[in-house]
Amino acid sequence: MNTYTILIVEDDAKISDLLCSYINKYGFTAKEVDNFNDVLDSFRKSNAHLVLLDINLPKYDGYYWCRQIRSHSHCPILFISARDSQMDQVMALENGADDYITKPFHYEVVMAKIRSHLRRAYGSYSFGQGERKVKAGNLVLFPERFVVMLGEGITELTQKEAVLLETLMTKAGRVVSRDRLLDLMWEDHHFIDENTLNVYITRVRKKLKELGAEEAVETIRGVGYRLNSGTGASSI
Repeated sequence: MNTYTILIVEDDAKISDLLCSYINKYGFTAKEVDNFNDVLDSFRKSNAHLVLLDINLPKYDGYYWCRQIRSHSHCPILFISARDSQMDQVMALENGADDYITKPFHYEVVMAKIRSHLRRAYGSYSFGQGERKVKAGNLVLFPERFVVMLGEGITELTQKEAVLLETLMTKAGRVVSRDRLLDLMWEDHHFIDENTLNVYITRVRKKLKELGAEEAVETIRGVGYRLNSGTGASSI
């Protein structure tokens, strides 16, 4: 079994130690940040596969450190915070997070989410070995590299954005239901706020627009979404 490293960025020592204990108990390697002035440096040194990140931190908040980590890595980032407003969750996702867990939480739920994200990023649900590319019209996605291209333009995606876009591209011209997207992006999607998928759709639309593919993702009200493309997708 692969040994994955989980970096805990939590300034409440009691919560951090309990998380560390649970993570180690399940066979993973937990590392705790003690220098909150340079979380990015701690992340680089940790070689972490996944990050648990609080919002309220000394000096800079979790949103700032999420952006810093995301600029260097596509590893899953899960926010853990007592702030439970919808806006906080939206901000976390817009700053590059993959999930949001509110305090107080059950440690079993945290572990389930950690295992789920690790499987999707690296394990049994991750993309297979060997370079693949998915095409829909002139749009080309490299799922393993989290990169999408249109002509000479290129932009990077997060892991979940790549899953979302690949699903839409392989079904180009056809409607993909919200439930189907939720199932593919989150194993335990019943814990996911309804607005979470909307946030990812908005982020993918913005990145496609930057490439010149405006209005590429169409909302089919009450059903789901459709990628507008002249031709279907092919997996190579």
